[in-house]
Amino acid sequence: MHKSISGIIPVMITPFGPDGRIDWAGYEALIEWYIEHGSQALFAVCQSSEMRYLSLEERVALSRFTVDTVRGRVPVVSSGHISDSLADQIAELQAVADTGVDAVILVTNRLAAENGTPAEVRASFNALLNALPADMPLGLYECPAPYRRLLSDEEIDFCAQSGRFVLIKDVSCDIEVVRRRVALTRGSPLRICNANAAIAHQAMRASRAGFCGVMANFHPDLYRWLQDHGEAHPELAEELCVFLVLSAQTEPMGYPKLAKLYHRRLGTFQGVESRAVPHDIHARHWGLEAVLDRIAQGTDFYRGRIAALAAG
Repeated sequence: MHKSISGIIPVMITPFGPDGRIDWAGYEALIEWYIEHGSQALFAVCQSSEMRYLSLEERVALSRFTVDTVRGRVPVVSSGHISDSLADQIAELQAVADTGVDAVILVTNRLAAENGTPAEVRASFNALLNALPADMPLGLYECPAPYRRLLSDEEIDFCAQSGRFVLIKDVSCDIEVVRRRVALTRGSPLRICNANAAIAHQAMRASRAGFCGVMANFHPDLYRWLQDHGEAHPELAEELCVFLVLSAQTEPMGYPKLAKLYHRRLGTFQGVESRAVPHDIHARHWGLEAVLDRIAQGTDFYRGRIAALAAG
């Protein structure tokens, strides 16, 4: 029986130094920050990690470093699934599996071309399942780049019934789809973990599987409180949800470089270099620092409200 992987699961970013290489000291500090702020698992080597801009050697190194640094404190899942050919996909997924992660995550848009048929998707599933170790837990990620491929009900049922899959990072952004998927997977090891801030609390209540969105790079502890205590404090939960949704609207303002800028302000690491977003985000998004000021202010405000509530 595979162990359950759920809860607040940040999609990890990758700090780079001025030389363009991975800043390992900064990455280690980031891992500690995630854990200190209530994260219950970590998703390494994903789109937020800029995986499509990393070599296979870098993807494997990130995955292994995460596992070694976490030392079993929380589960680590990892993807790095970017190649086009099935042979290359098998090689990269096997390499990630060998790093000791708790689950290997398949990217759904790698299962067929953008106009691919359900039969092609099923053939890819079968090939990957046959090639990967039978005892390696698997997950699914409806990554929106280079295009979003949402899984059909039939595909989700197939994955649930296989017993091999433990997690879907759901990018449907639709609470009714989340609820339907929860019903489809009931009784299986497969958990539906929503990635969209706008429906975060509703999805948490429907799936009991947490949150796996980009804004866990800013305030994972607020999502953790919403998950653990939101139902008991509906007025504060509703107010907090408004702040979280509005904060999440900054994602198009140069993420993941935006999150790196936020962490430089926190002192987690210094570099804001990004291979996925090489341009100056301040030049494209005016008032960016003031926006981050407000996110930081709101985050501190709600942390204070939560602390006061806990103190009675």
